[in-house]
Amino acid sequence: MGSILLENVSKAFGEAVIIPSIDLDISDGEFVVFVGPSGCGKSTLLRLIAGLEDVSGGRILIDGSDMTGTPPARRRLAMVFQSYALYPHMSVRGNIAFPLKMAGENREVIERKVTDAARVLNLTDYLDRKPGQLSGGQRQRVAIGRAIVREPGAFLFDEPLSNLDAALRVAMRLEISQLHQHLKRTMIYVTHDQVEAMTMADKIVVLNAGKIEQVGSPLELYRSPHNLFVAGFIGSPKMNFVNGIEAEKLGAATVGVRPEHITLSTSDGLWEGEVGVAEHLGSDTFLHIEVKDVGQLTARVGGEFTVRPGDKLFISPDRDRLHRFNEKGAAF
Repeated sequence: MGSILLENVSKAFGEAVIIPSIDLDISDGEFVVFVGPSGCGKSTLLRLIAGLEDVSGGRILIDGSDMTGTPPARRRLAMVFQSYALYPHMSVRGNIAFPLKMAGENREVIERKVTDAARVLNLTDYLDRKPGQLSGGQRQRVAIGRAIVREPGAFLFDEPLSNLDAALRVAMRLEISQLHQHLKRTMIYVTHDQVEAMTMADKIVVLNAGKIEQVGSPLELYRSPHNLFVAGFIGSPKMNFVNGIEAEKLGAATVGVRPEHITLSTSDGLWEGEVGVAEHLGSDTFLHIEVKDVGQLTARVGGEFTVRPGDKLFISPDRDRLHRFNEKGAAF
């Protein structure tokens, strides 16, 4: 139904190599997230899978069949873009039904599929409205509904929540995860937001400069990052890194410690520092502490933790949860 295999896939635009060479196996029914900074090649990779870009080398197999040169319409993939790309003069019903009408489906099939998609996406009461009468989240659901009715083998999402405000992003994140559980179809989702990646994915693919740095479940990447790049990208707030003499004392060229794996005290600890900024979020407080010979460290503590800028604190990292990296940035 929706297994996708990339074998030595590369992409170059003239002399500019965007993706040197990638091998990746996506199983049927998986929710896979491509994550990485802007310009890392994640959207380009998605477009190669969709057939919207031609590969420069390698093969793309879908359900075991070589689809490398196959047009997008024959790949049985549905893509949802960052922009909703809805027809403003059409109703929600018309927008969802449009790909079926273009495919020549009969009226009864179209009505059944549109009704089913609207029910799954909580759009039944909005079928006769125009896109301009909907919220951003509702319009994105219409775009997803247009993909659902095609009954694809896999859904491809290219940063679909980027145009939504913070509250809607959280709500839509949950809705897409629930949709995946309901449809049990392969989904590939591109984002630069590692929180989206951690909360939605079965498997995360971390990309950097067109190369895959690591593939694994969210917890695998959180607990055992392969290198400094992955360690610094996965986790919020991001991991603290300690270099120089203080890192050598702990047995590495660079030592990483997550903010939630730091203990604070007013009496003793490995390092002493001064609180610079305290970010109070209610359930949590993030403290940014200046530490001599170490630099700035971020500590995550409970929301009721009382502290003021300028306060002196002792810092002790959890030695059982330290991440150690060699001179080349590889974990060991």
